[in-house]
Amino acid sequence: MKNLSQVTAAILAGGLGTRIRPVIGERQKILAAVDGRPFVTFLLDQLAAVRVKRVVLCTGYLGEQVRETLGEVYSSMDLVYSQEPSPLGTGGALCQALPFLNTETVLAMNGDSFCETNLEALYAVHRLRGAKATILLQEVLDPGRFGRVRTDELGAIIGFDEKGCSSGPGWINGGIYFLAHSFLEAIPQGEKISLEQDIFPAWIGRGFFGFRSHGRFLDMGTPESYATADLFFNQENLL
Repeated sequence: MKNLSQVTAAILAGGLGTRIRPVIGERQKILAAVDGRPFVTFLLDQLAAVRVKRVVLCTGYLGEQVRETLGEVYSSMDLVYSQEPSPLGTGGALCQALPFLNTETVLAMNGDSFCETNLEALYAVHRLRGAKATILLQEVLDPGRFGRVRTDELGAIIGFDEKGCSSGPGWINGGIYFLAHSFLEAIPQGEKISLEQDIFPAWIGRGFFGFRSHGRFLDMGTPESYATADLFFNQENLL
């Protein structure tokens, strides 16, 4: 199975964190303390475990805190910073970071969620399919908070349902993506644009697939979910 030493990773960390700010104060959301250390370090450990060598942190609000906290090296990985001059959205942030994303495939991750998953298997399936983009899909009991992702029998993405539009268990965007560099090059430069709302729907039918993950999932973007984070990472058998 392929490790990810030839893949550049990008962590999206430009959000304002308005919902969680009453709990964490004036701290960048990805630096929120979980089990005595910054939340983002759990993502970095996940990347180091599959031999990623270079991580680009796409920062915006309080981005200087991220650089001051993490520095230029973490474990065996070089850390590079791409700071937004103004909010650009998840798509715009990746577009701005393109000069640092110098590999054929980019692994992008939301900085405020954690998926217990096998990144090497996800990468292997992405390559086997010859996909241009692959989203990790996470099953949840109530997709209404996130929005549901629909796939066909071959795993191709065929649609996105908006938040609150469906009930019952379903598959959501888990916030981890393998993306072809050529797809990222097509994002309009210098514009505020969202991967989830603007770009992904336009990629349907163009080599865009989902990968279903059955591991545990944490989105720590609300005070309620953040309150469960310590217990989440103290449970055994994380992949």
